[in-house]
Amino acid sequence: MDDHPPSHDWDVIIVGAGPVGGHTANLLTKRGQRVLLLEEHNEIGRPFQCAGLVTPNAMKQVNLYDTILEEVDGALIHGPSGTLVPVGTGGTVRTYVVCRKLFDEAVVKQSMVSGATLWLNSKPISAETVDDRVNLTVSRDGQEVQISTKLLVGCDGAHSWTRRYFKMGRPKELMIGFQTEVVGYNNRKRWLEMYSGSEIAPGFFAWVIPSGNGSCRIGLWSTADRLEGRSIEECYHNLLNHPLWNDRFSDIRETARYCGPVPSGMVKKAYKNRVLLIGDAAGMAKPTTGGGIGPGFEQINGIVDKLSIAIDKNTLSEEHLKNIAKSHFEKMRKEQNRARSLRNLLVSDCEDEELDRNFEQFAKPEIIKLINQVGDIEKPVPLGLALIRKVPAFRKLALKAGMKLIFS
Repeated sequence: MDDHPPSHDWDVIIVGAGPVGGHTANLLTKRGQRVLLLEEHNEIGRPFQCAGLVTPNAMKQVNLYDTILEEVDGALIHGPSGTLVPVGTGGTVRTYVVCRKLFDEAVVKQSMVSGATLWLNSKPISAETVDDRVNLTVSRDGQEVQISTKLLVGCDGAHSWTRRYFKMGRPKELMIGFQTEVVGYNNRKRWLEMYSGSEIAPGFFAWVIPSGNGSCRIGLWSTADRLEGRSIEECYHNLLNHPLWNDRFSDIRETARYCGPVPSGMVKKAYKNRVLLIGDAAGMAKPTTGGGIGPGFEQINGIVDKLSIAIDKNTLSEEHLKNIAKSHFEKMRKEQNRARSLRNLLVSDCEDEELDRNFEQFAKPEIIKLINQVGDIEKPVPLGLALIRKVPAFRKLALKAGMKLIFS
C-alpha cells in the first residue's frame, strides 16, 4: 500500500475526448500518468463535423484500419472554368476516409485500455490555478464535482472552453465549413473530387469524398470576409446548380448535414501555467486542407516524452511548459504560416480568371508529374516552392513568395 497517497486527484485532465484528446490520453497513460478524459456529450464521435480524412501517417500511429470506409488514391481537381487536374496514382493510397464515430471511439478506447478514465456528459465550469495544481469545478451528469490535476490539457476543439477560459488568444484564421452526406453521386472509385471558384468556395475549394456503400460527403469551406455576406449554404447550392457540373449532382439525396468552424493558425501561446492546448483548440488545422487530426497528433508526439517527465516532477509552470513546447510548436507554426502564404499566393488571393490561368499550368503533363513526385498532403510547402521555382509561368511570383515566406 502507498503510504503517501497522491495529493492530486489526477496527473492530467484532458478536456475533449475526440481523436486528439484520446491519442494524447493514450500517450500519457502509457507513460504512467493518471489521466481523466472529460467529454461534454453523452457519446464519443458526436456531433460529427469533419470530412473524415485520416492520412496514412496518422493512421499508422493508431492502427485503426478497421474504421476505414474508403481508400483514396488521388484527387480530381476542377478549375473555375472546368480545367481538370488529376493528382495521384491509382493503387497508391494518399489518404483514408474513416467512419469518424468508429474512429473516435476506437482512439478513446485505446487510451482506456492503457488505463485512462473517461467521464461522459461532463464539462468544466470553472478552474483555478494554484501553486501545485489546477482546481476544477466540473458538471458531471448535471452535478457539480470538485477535482484537481497537475496539468489541464484543452483538446476541446475550435470553440475551446479551455482556450477561452484562460484567455489564450484565438486562432489566426477561422474558416467556415459546411458538409452533407449524400447518396446518388456517381464518383470515380478511390478518387475524391475538388471544385473551385468564387461562387462555390471563394478562396478555397469544395469537395466530394467517397464514404462507402455508395455514399459521398459533399462540402466546402471559406472565410467570412471572402463570403462577403453570403451564407456558406448558399455557396453549397451554387455548387449543386453550377452549369458545368449540375448534372453530377442532379440525382443526389441528402441523408445528413453538418456545419462547423475550421481553426487554422496556432494561437500565440498554446501554454500557460499548468494549462496546454492541443489540436483544434490550439488552431492546428492545416490551412491547405482543413485537416486537424494529423497536426494534432504531431503536436503532442513532439513533446510527450519531456512533458511526461515534467508531470512526474510536477514542474509545469508556464516557463517549464515553454521550455518543453516552444521549439516544436514554433516549428509547426512556421510551417503552417508558410503553407498559408503559398495557398494564398497560388489560390486564395486569386480572382477566378487568374486561378483559371494557374489551373492551365497545373494541368500540363510535366506539372502533374512534378505534383505527384513532390506533393504531400501533410507537407504542402515543398510542392508550392517547387512550382514557383520550376514553372516559368509562376516565376513572377517568386519574389512575392520569398517575401511572404521570410516574414511568415
